[in-house]
Amino acid sequence: MKNSTDEPLFSNAVVYDGRGSYEVIRIVERTVRAPASGEVRIEVKAAAVNPTDVLLRENGYADQPALIVPGMDAAGIVESVGAGVSRLNKGDKVMAGVLPRRPEGGAQAQHIVVPAASVVHIPEGFSFAEAATLPMNGLTALLALEIAGLEKGRLLAVSGGAGLLACYTIAIAKRQGLTIIADARPEDATLVQNYGADIVVERGLEFAAAVRRELPGGVDAMLDTALLGEKSFGAIRNGGVYLPVRGWGGRPAERDIKIKPVAVFDALERTEWLELLRGMAAAAEIRLRVTKEYAPEHIAEAQRSLTAGGLRGRPVVVF
Repeated sequence: MKNSTDEPLFSNAVVYDGRGSYEVIRIVERTVRAPASGEVRIEVKAAAVNPTDVLLRENGYADQPALIVPGMDAAGIVESVGAGVSRLNKGDKVMAGVLPRRPEGGAQAQHIVVPAASVVHIPEGFSFAEAATLPMNGLTALLALEIAGLEKGRLLAVSGGAGLLACYTIAIAKRQGLTIIADARPEDATLVQNYGADIVVERGLEFAAAVRRELPGGVDAMLDTALLGEKSFGAIRNGGVYLPVRGWGGRPAERDIKIKPVAVFDALERTEWLELLRGMAAAAEIRLRVTKEYAPEHIAEAQRSLTAGGLRGRPVVVF
């Protein structure tokens, strides 16, 4: 039975009851408030599992609550809307980017309340599970490219070229007219070429040297999805841009390389970007990849599959 917009409801959520290994994961019932002005409440059908969920479980954050709901991507049905929301209606099939560090937590719950600005309709022709893989990684890719500020024709390197974030970044960068070099294992080279990479080098410890063999002058910017760190700086030209996705910690760079961390928290309410991602997926410019669907009770198994590495998509929790 659906609740009206001014009523709370009770539903289950995945939570961490502290920092640690898989034993801190619980499924609990919680109260979900009604949406306030400018918000919507979503009945979640699918929520992607990302490396950020593992980091949140292992490391937590300062002043965290006793229970944390993980997850940054949700897809489901609008259950109710708050005042002032006209773009979305009850019953709409939607996807959303969600911030786990807010008091109400993240996406891995049967019901969530989120700003309407973080919500758009799912791409036509895609399942909830597929749509749930798009918002966070897609927004990260768009934010990285905005931060890099490269003009058409400039050179972008992407490490971890076969991964999901790299897949989305390469597709968007290609749309923006950039030349892209990425790495891949030999068995994944064709896959990364199909993402849109212009040059694919073999993945390994000598990423910088491999890039320089192909592009002796170095690249203008590099998105480091493989977390190579300083050992990848050799791929970047003097004065170029290095884009880490897990923060940096203030360490200095060499050769006037500019370090510009990418924090997707800053982009979760970029509605126009979510609409762009939706359109690119519908036009098959971005490939949405679900590795496996899991019940909430098997979230630990989903996280294990992610940390084992080698996935070419995302595990998804299905409610």
